[in-house]
Amino acid sequence: MQDHTTQQELKDRLSLIESMIAEGRRNTESWGWAFVLWGVVYYLAIAWSAWGHSVWAWPVTMLTAAMVTVVVASLKVGNLPGTTLGRAIGSIWMALGISMFLLFLGLGLSGRLSDQHLFVAVISAILGMANGASALILRWKVQFVCAVVWWVAVVTACFGSDAQSMIVFLVAIFLCQIVFGIYGVIAETQERKRRGPLHA
Repeated sequence: MQDHTTQQELKDRLSLIESMIAEGRRNTESWGWAFVLWGVVYYLAIAWSAWGHSVWAWPVTMLTAAMVTVVVASLKVGNLPGTTLGRAIGSIWMALGISMFLLFLGLGLSGRLSDQHLFVAVISAILGMANGASALILRWKVQFVCAVVWWVAVVTACFGSDAQSMIVFLVAIFLCQIVFGIYGVIAETQERKRRGPLHA
């Protein structure tokens, strides 16, 4: 009798863990818009810094994107209760955002954004780490593929030519920010349709 109870408890715990992981994935999918926003902002910053040769390109675009993210997130999230897993994933991305903002601000204002290889390697490594950590916590292969793409960009930036480095970086932004973000938006929309309208 004790063995059966223990087995049932283990099954219940495993089911709880699986539902928490699924909820974490849905929570990440609900941030798909932010992935798209930041992907577009990266492209804008790259274009501005390449054509305008401005040290303000990255700091200004990053600050603007951060403000838009905070405003939209506060409107979207409201006072919904957070889960422990959601807070853990959110903490990873918040730490990434702060790190990247300080990095872009410092490199932009100091004029040290000129080493393309170092810039692409550092940014890709940071984004690969955040995607990889989230993917491992959520056991999510799609996001882990994003991490691998960012890590390929790191290696290419270290060993490839200027052109190869930039091409792989631009492709990584497209796949891991814009495509992954659109995937999240579509998945969230389908989940909302599946659950049907909410009634008070």
